Amino acid sequence: MRFQKLIQWSAAAVISALPVGAAHGATGGEPAAVAQVDIAPCLAATVADDMDKAATACADVIDNEKTAKSDLIKALIARGAWYARHDQIDRAIADDSRALLLDPTLADMFNARGELWLKKGDKPKAVQDFGAALKIDPNHEKAKANHKAMARELERIGAQMAVAGKPSFNCTRAARAVEKAICGNRELADLDREIYGSHLRAIREAQSPSEVRKIQREQDAFVARRNAEFGRPGYDLKKAMQERLQQINGVDGY
Repeated sequence: MRFQKLIQWSAAAVISALPVGAAHGATGGEPAAVAQVDIAPCLAATVADDMDKAATACADVIDNEKTAKSDLIKALIARGAWYARHDQIDRAIADDSRALLLDPTLADMFNARGELWLKKGDKPKAVQDFGAALKIDPNHEKAKANHKAMARELERIGAQMAVAGKPSFNCTRAARAVEKAICGNRELADLDREIYGSHLRAIREAQSPSEVRKIQREQDAFVARRNAEFGRPGYDLKKAMQERLQQINGVDGY
């Protein structure tokens, strides 16, 4: 699949882009500074892919109400990427979504979450996130590639849905009983359309005019047999159509 690889950037990149704030103690007569939550263990554990420490260290940061907003975002991003690497997709999406609520300007995060939606099979949400990333950064290369590929995929699915249940011929002109039977059954109509499409593909891939003629003769013979035998005792139209489709495509389906 085109999108088998999720989260191309790593938590290490996040750390370098978003420096960790350090706690400063008071000296002399200065008022004591409020101690900051240390997110270094969380970031280090996710980068090292430390299974024992990552979840606990990041939870200590994320669940602490004293964690600064910027540090919370970094911890969510790091843990989300870690979850994604371990195929915990729902948890990764939850962390990414929370990070985006805190900062909706993160183009990388919209693209990363889009790839996670795609992993779950939710193509409309994936396209929406890729589009959101491009609104923030029109030059985001990964988001552009992802959005373009998904837009084409959705267009293809839409085209398939538009012809679902429709055979290769115009049902308003159907005269034969077998044609009317095909028009009246969605499964048979889809089979008819598949047979026709596979037949055309075989014609296109033929290596010579004689092979084209052979393929056409086989198709004409199937149609003639179908027309003549439909309605006779023991004739199974669906089975005959399935066998013809397999004959064209081969046992492996192509």
